[in-house]
Amino acid sequence: MHPQPAQTRKLMKFPDNFLWGTATSSTQIEGHVNNEWTGFFARDGSTCGMACNSYYQYAEDIQWMVKLGVNAYRMGIEWSRLQSEPRGPLNQAELARYVDQLDRLRAAGIEPMVVLHHFSNPSWINAIGGWTNPAAIPAFVDYVAKLAAALRDRVRLWNTFNEPDTYASCGYLIGEFPPLKKGRLDCFRAVIAHMAEAHERACGVIREAGSGLGKVEVGFSKNWTHFQPYNKFSPWDVLMAAFIHAQLNSLVMKRFLGGARKSASTYLGVNYYGRIRFKNFMPLVPTIGFSREALARMGVECDDMLERHPPGLESALREMHQQCHLPIYITEHGCSSSDEAFRERDLRENLAALHRAMGRGVDVRGFYYWSLLDNFEWQFGYSKKFGLVSVDFNDPRRTRQMKPLGHVYRKVCIENSMEC
Repeated sequence: MHPQPAQTRKLMKFPDNFLWGTATSSTQIEGHVNNEWTGFFARDGSTCGMACNSYYQYAEDIQWMVKLGVNAYRMGIEWSRLQSEPRGPLNQAELARYVDQLDRLRAAGIEPMVVLHHFSNPSWINAIGGWTNPAAIPAFVDYVAKLAAALRDRVRLWNTFNEPDTYASCGYLIGEFPPLKKGRLDCFRAVIAHMAEAHERACGVIREAGSGLGKVEVGFSKNWTHFQPYNKFSPWDVLMAAFIHAQLNSLVMKRFLGGARKSASTYLGVNYYGRIRFKNFMPLVPTIGFSREALARMGVECDDMLERHPPGLESALREMHQQCHLPIYITEHGCSSSDEAFRERDLRENLAALHRAMGRGVDVRGFYYWSLLDNFEWQFGYSKKFGLVSVDFNDPRRTRQMKPLGHVYRKVCIENSMEC
């Protein structure tokens, strides 16, 4: 990524009513959860434990959103807090806490998008085999129906599942998420099939419940990673990339949006971070042992997680638009690095790619930066820093501080435009 000289930059404007937001998930920031992540030890030896303590500090988090100038927030509501048994009543004390959070967001002029499933389940779902068991489908739909009815006057934007592809592959193919299974392609496909059916049914009950705030919007979020060979003349790496693309991208899109099921969703959420290239069957990413410096010498420019590939956002958006012809929200994009100049270049180049896609007819209605806060990044613990706002995890008060990128993003949000 290379910044353009200031004299050649132009101003990119975004549509009126475009949503500029941030995103988090309940397990990653709230702390004090009781789900499959509670006893999980990350690579850095940490647990989700107290996390960012947002269970108690959410009012402060909203004040940071106000300082950022965002008008939207994609947040999780933790199923395991609200329903202690199959088809049980919602826990009214826990519900009241989320109601207070939603009311504070609206009072601050921030539109919430509620995520119903973000990589975590109640213990009683895990006890039956999680989403490999079709019994998870009616249990989830029951929960969604009760929550949608309870929040119909506070929520208009719903996100059923976050990255079912990541959840299923990390849990059943590479053994990085609970239940830590490897090579179980059958389980991966079962999870995707069951989540897709649950998504369709949940969309129906959400749209039936409606909202006192206006037209309900509901969809799921697809993580789109480009899988490519490092050397296009290496037949094994070509096959490897094609196979993974078929499972994690094509299969998931078909299950969730194929045929009549497409009409269940009113939008598609897209999470985009970059690409993974393969060399001798090995993914060229820092998270499996390669240094960023070694990868850079190979022409693979990465943050702390994977290769950055801003042009791929435009091509991904155009491809998904052609597939489903639904409005799109970028429900996650972010960069993990201690180099704030690198993160700024990444943001600018990805927003430029987004703007080009919109100029070519892709209906994108919002952008949510991952993440509001440095947080518990699943198997990586607290070692990956995606936040616009830093969190001191050595301080029991979990003190927050705006990062330089937060000031850059604030200008974009306030002005609804960006120089590129």
